Amino acid sequence: MSATDDGAAFETSPRNRVVRRPARGRYDKATVYDILDSAMLCHIAYVIDGQPYCTPTSFWREGDHLYWHGSSASRMLRSQSAGLPVCLTVTHMDAIVLARCGFNHSINYRSVMAYGHAHLITDPVEKRTAMDRFIERFFPGRSSLLRPPSAQEIKATSFVGMAIEQASGKIRNEPVHDDEADYAVPAWTALLPIRTVVGAAEECPRQMAGVTRPEGMAGYAAGRPLDAIMLETYRTLYGEAAAAGNAATGPATDSDTI
Repeated sequence: MSATDDGAAFETSPRNRVVRRPARGRYDKATVYDILDSAMLCHIAYVIDGQPYCTPTSFWREGDHLYWHGSSASRMLRSQSAGLPVCLTVTHMDAIVLARCGFNHSINYRSVMAYGHAHLITDPVEKRTAMDRFIERFFPGRSSLLRPPSAQEIKATSFVGMAIEQASGKIRNEPVHDDEADYAVPAWTALLPIRTVVGAAEECPRQMAGVTRPEGMAGYAAGRPLDAIMLETYRTLYGEAAAAGNAATGPATDSDTI
């Protein structure tokens, strides 16, 4: 499967093609971006001087670009100013599948692997914009309610940008199944749905009188699945068209990303 003329799918190569269970592979941007936009955390894998590392961090997407922050990432990028090859991964665990033999036990999931070259965003103005965009992506309208970051906070914060060169998704969404002969085994079997849900808010004991939950936080209601909230807040900020990769690119300049 190759990219369509309107860029609605990622071109495949040995780097991003799903090899094991290829029927589960997804290369269309709508699916890949929905999986990314439903997540708050990712893992960034990279190699420095032959040593592999994998860093968990918060991230967000703008168009065909991904952005994340963290001091460990900034140290990593300063070691290779020309741009470091990275693989960003996201996984949602949706269910545990219990079968009648160990071999047929499984997990239902949605995952993405995105490839590109990461670059540190160094311009102070762009970093300041990225700080607001980072907050707004998860909590629409919140950046205007907060104390502006100090010059030292801006200096101490690192943001990284990466154009998505290639990506692939992989989805397993199957019920319990066994080999026919195993249905005679008297073992309890089931599919156990797994969800990460928001709990009841525990407000700060020093909350100022009259301060109430802002409208932009209304989606974080107790009991709601986090992945649904993430997708909802993304579309609130960028609109439905962003699911197809049509959102405006973010704070980094062309020199900061590839």
